[in-house]
Amino acid sequence: MSEKSGNFMNLQFAAKSENESFARVTVAAFVSQLDPTMEEITDLKTVVSEAVTNCIIHGYDNDPSGIVYIHAEIEQDVVTLVIEDKGRGIEDMELAKQPLYTSKPELERSGMGFTIMENFMDEFELVSEVGGGTSIRMKKRIESKKALYN
Repeated sequence: MSEKSGNFMNLQFAAKSENESFARVTVAAFVSQLDPTMEEITDLKTVVSEAVTNCIIHGYDNDPSGIVYIHAEIEQDVVTLVIEDKGRGIEDMELAKQPLYTSKPELERSGMGFTIMENFMDEFELVSEVGGGTSIRMKKRIESKKALYN
């Protein structure tokens, strides 16, 4: 198996809900060079959806003038994703990370976003500053299908 290392991409787009699927597909296409399993690609697409949706709904309060930033990096068989906004920030991170908690109950949100991200990835780090935005850093090791046949 050939090693891929040191590859990265940066993406930024308007904080509009219609761009969530664009972000998900773009990250999946970038990671496809590692030949991930369907389960791995589904996990990655799900965490991107959750993180981008949080940026749009919570970070920018659905203000389309905000910008969502994604940095994806591949180092050997590990994918690192950093998804961030420069929006409102999170006042109480411990409360926000509690399963089923949502600051927007009127939007019928499940409150499971951070829990899903944490469970689908190998590493999960949340950094937020009130008035300065939120950054989610996640890592996942890809068990390449190529390794199964070698």
